[in-house]
Amino acid sequence: MYYVFCTGFGISTWSSNNMKDWKQEKPVFDKAPQWTVEAIPGFKGHIWAPDISFHNGKYYLYYAISVFGKNTSCIGLAVNKTLHTSSPDYKWEDFGKIIQSVPGRDMWNAIDPNLIVEDNGTPWLSFGSFWSGIKLVKLKNDLTAVAAPQQWFSIAARKRDVLLPDSVAGDAAIEAPFIFKKGKYYYLFVSFDYCCRAEKSTYKIVVGRSEKVTGPYTDKDNIAMVLGGGSLLLQGDKNWYGVGHNGTYRFDGHDYLIFHGYDAADKGRSKLRIELLEWDTQGWPVIPGH
Repeated sequence: MYYVFCTGFGISTWSSNNMKDWKQEKPVFDKAPQWTVEAIPGFKGHIWAPDISFHNGKYYLYYAISVFGKNTSCIGLAVNKTLHTSSPDYKWEDFGKIIQSVPGRDMWNAIDPNLIVEDNGTPWLSFGSFWSGIKLVKLKNDLTAVAAPQQWFSIAARKRDVLLPDSVAGDAAIEAPFIFKKGKYYYLFVSFDYCCRAEKSTYKIVVGRSEKVTGPYTDKDNIAMVLGGGSLLLQGDKNWYGVGHNGTYRFDGHDYLIFHGYDAADKGRSKLRIELLEWDTQGWPVIPGH
């Protein structure tokens, strides 16, 4: 059985036995965890950008709570032994807040989490949206908190108008990191430009790579992603206004790019898309037919 977790009230959950026909399951949370309401005044339970991974015999689901266009944001964590709702072991345990961004203190935004675990077992969480870009922080081995002493890295960014006040998201539109290990490289996928605007969406997916999880990540032209680099993987066309916020996973011997696009044939509504991911002779990801 395949599962998709996505933005929605309580975290929307869908299941499928063929990755084509999807059944909506119960959300992860019946109501917003109490800590989310206390951390973000006015939060109503619409949870963003969940990231699911299997480690240590359990499923770790990182998720974001925020208010659109502000960096009053937190990343939380819920853990379950199984994803099968019919199992007697099915029960989400919420570990609460992992990271919080505070307006006026932080020039980064604690949303869009993605877990990557090095081959030596060291876990890292990448995240970020707008402001000063994408961050990477080392986690404790149990994946439930930031490790001490804290180790933070900037791994991707775009140029921001320095005259803008810190309180606004700004014009450096970058978010949705996802790190995928393939061969000797860690590949950093991020989304440029604007999501969530239906037919006005300009979302696109770019990529860079590094031999170290902490970077520096560079694109095909050897431009550092912290300096605005990123090689285009997929963008909108006449059928899709924009595409972005991808996950990259390996199932049954194949690599897949899982993301959402704004369907031009359906008034720009956001749809799940799944594409096979292949690799060129230089080791860069490509989508057949694009």
